Amino acid sequence: MTGQLSFWDVEVWSFVVTLAILFGAMLLANALRRQIPFLRRSLIPSSVLGGFLVLAADAAFKAVFGHSMFTTSTLEALTFHGLGLGFVAMALRHTEKIKGKKARRDVFATSTVVVGSYLLQALLGLAVTVALFYAIGSYAAGGVLLPMGYGQGPGQAYNWGSIYQGYTEYPAFENGASFGLTIAAMGFISASVGGVYYLNKLRRAGDKRAQVVNADEIEDLSAEMVTGKDEIPLSESLDKLTVQLGLVFVSYFLAYAAMAGVTVLLDRAGGFAVNTVKPLIWGFNFLIGTVFAILVRSFLEKLKARGVAKREYINNFMLNRISGTMFDIMVVASIAAINLSAFRYKEFWVPLILLCAIGALATYFYNFRICRRLFPDYADEAFLSLYGMLTGTASTGVILLREIDPLYETPASHNLIYQNLWAIILGAPMLLLLGFVARSMSWTFIGMGIIAALFGIMLCVQALLIRRAKKKAQK
Repeated sequence: MTGQLSFWDVEVWSFVVTLAILFGAMLLANALRRQIPFLRRSLIPSSVLGGFLVLAADAAFKAVFGHSMFTTSTLEALTFHGLGLGFVAMALRHTEKIKGKKARRDVFATSTVVVGSYLLQALLGLAVTVALFYAIGSYAAGGVLLPMGYGQGPGQAYNWGSIYQGYTEYPAFENGASFGLTIAAMGFISASVGGVYYLNKLRRAGDKRAQVVNADEIEDLSAEMVTGKDEIPLSESLDKLTVQLGLVFVSYFLAYAAMAGVTVLLDRAGGFAVNTVKPLIWGFNFLIGTVFAILVRSFLEKLKARGVAKREYINNFMLNRISGTMFDIMVVASIAAINLSAFRYKEFWVPLILLCAIGALATYFYNFRICRRLFPDYADEAFLSLYGMLTGTASTGVILLREIDPLYETPASHNLIYQNLWAIILGAPMLLLLGFVARSMSWTFIGMGIIAALFGIMLCVQALLIRRAKKKAQK
């Protein structure tokens, strides 16, 4: 029959083969990490090491056969959905840690660090590229892609690089998409290098959290942890893990339906809405997924409270395992998809090297200093999660956090989830500026001024939070 797939066709197996390679690389990385003292002491997460193993293997494969082992779109899809599904699984969990004034204050404080880092990256990035514009003729507004690549990840970096590439009234940013993707790729490297350096610093200081090498040392599992009171049994007509996966994917589908519905309206509006708002909506799939996961969890809680549902369907233990798996897949796929194609263009060498180095150092030291003042009870966990997210993606931050907080006992993981709504509100002015800052040289300077002012406001807000926290501690 014409068009019918056979079981031996490549299309039937390509996705499974891709997953097998990624999982196999993580298993190999985990074995190497356990057997090689240097790797064990380095505290490199297995998913990060696995990603670089796949990257090296793919480079060798290309050299021999002339093409990649993977379809780039498959790796990008795994990266995109791994992040969203991981956050949905985390948001579905029952938790008491987000209640109370201090918890709400920490969530808001986390959003100020996130937005403050975006603004700092944008300000320094524009300062670098404007200076290079006058020195060697670089694209003046290219530096604004630093927070998109570091803070937002490959999707937003590609989106805005492509948009700037298509501008006509201002000199178009030729190969802007490659420029943005390369910044995002260097962000993952910065997250890995900076995160591993910090973890090793903790280990050398004798911090026991950074010296855990075996799960036996951190896990004390009991039957109550695996299955709580009044929960559905582990196995009946529908397996308990299947129920958890069903809740995760249904929540994520609801988020997709909402985004698709809004996209239809934006397409009808056209113009600015399509070029600016639409990429933001799909770029924040993990945030919208989180919102719908919270709604689904609240719905189930109300059903149980009213006696409609007799048993508890949500299981935190399994949802933690699902989120961990999704984040592992996301990290190994994102590193395997690293594209340094912009380095092929000589005119990009100096801007990229300066932007990526300054972005990594500024993000590291800003987050190091501010986390110690805003989150004194869990400064290291807050730093690793935020630095990882603000140079790589949210899942990179979670991967680094897991090295010293594998059971998510501190509020750091919850802060990452629930800060997003505040971050959107506080970061809205900067996100709107993205549509204008590359339209002319005048707008580039205006944008720099507004970003500097916004960063100053964010520092004042953080100073106020620190002052209030000190007053409460003294009472």
